[in-house]
Amino acid sequence: MRAEKGNIVIIGAGPAGSIAAALLNNKGYRAVILERDAFPRFSIGESLLPQCMEFIEQAGMLDAVRNAGFQLKDGAAFLFQGKHCEFWFADKFTSGFDSTYQVQRDRFDALLAAEAQRMGVDIRWRQEVVEADFSGEQPVLTVKDRDSEDRYRMTADFVLDASGFGRVLPRLLDLEKPSGFPVRQAVFTHIEDRIDDPRYDRNKIRIIVHPELTDVWYWLIPFSNGRCSLGVVGEAKILKVPERDPQAVLKQFVDAEPGLSALLHNAVFDTPVNSIGGYSANVKRLHGKGYALLGNAGEFLDPVFSSGVTIAMKSASLAAEVVDRQLGGIAVDWQKEFAEPLQKGVDTFRAFVSSWYDGGLQDVVLYQQQQPNIKAMICSILAGYVWDENNPYVKNSEPRLKTLVELCREP
Repeated sequence: MRAEKGNIVIIGAGPAGSIAAALLNNKGYRAVILERDAFPRFSIGESLLPQCMEFIEQAGMLDAVRNAGFQLKDGAAFLFQGKHCEFWFADKFTSGFDSTYQVQRDRFDALLAAEAQRMGVDIRWRQEVVEADFSGEQPVLTVKDRDSEDRYRMTADFVLDASGFGRVLPRLLDLEKPSGFPVRQAVFTHIEDRIDDPRYDRNKIRIIVHPELTDVWYWLIPFSNGRCSLGVVGEAKILKVPERDPQAVLKQFVDAEPGLSALLHNAVFDTPVNSIGGYSANVKRLHGKGYALLGNAGEFLDPVFSSGVTIAMKSASLAAEVVDRQLGGIAVDWQKEFAEPLQKGVDTFRAFVSSWYDGGLQDVVLYQQQQPNIKAMICSILAGYVWDENNPYVKNSEPRLKTLVELCREP
């Protein structure tokens, strides 16, 4: 079996992997990405948050993203039983980017990977990591070429796992841990939406609560080409996929929401409907000797606030800084410099996700008499600025959110 060496080996060429590789490449390291698939490939999670733009800018990819023709996203709209409330990111509490994009992930991920390659990153397609040994002085990965079936070993100074839902190192190193969230499913597709309502704002994601089942919700994410991503999320026992055909389930739930059904009355369902279940995941630890876990390879909460790509890019940014110091001979503390800072933002998102499903946050975002300063603070969370501890709803998420819910529910 042949052997190779790489400065830093990154598993996965998605947003976390490409951003981390670009950041490390710009610091002078040889980053090698091992990607199991070939790009472009479908991925869910099309609605970015403004916080993402800061990490894209750090990596030197901002112009490429801005020039790609993606759909502008300037906020979010929430709807339930005739109630409607919009958030504009320009009104947020935290300074930073006021807009982002709604992207087809096959194009977006391929763009970031191509930018990383342009900078000099070595991306190896259709390479699957099948074994991982971290017992020696340096990590050693056994890699299978999925085309030739040949195997080889890669020795690295450090390994970053950005494999997303593939969760390569958590599987190989027995790091998996239950998430604590109920088992939910998402049923989704891309459609030609043909929306003709002049009041419809394509610059915002729509999050719509089911008219009767308040822990079931829909997303509608418009793209710049007249298509959109459409999905419904609920507990597995409610959606009953895969016992039922996913397309029948999706159409049944769309028909059950009058506003959504009317909006999509001309829509063409021309793409197979997919489903994913039990997607919430966690790990025993985010780092170990010679490795760190980025994005969904570490923890995934829920799609409701589109937090996945933001957390992935934040983890890439943090990890690149710590790896740089460590390989530069500086003593580092991965727990204090990577895991804990990352977890602060994840915990803020978790508090908001939990409150969403128990109905509290739904009352908050749809509250018509919300004070402007409070709404601005909530808007910052929705924009992904969950590491800004000047925001009280970041610093003390759970108690402040609980108090706010109580205020919004007062008669």
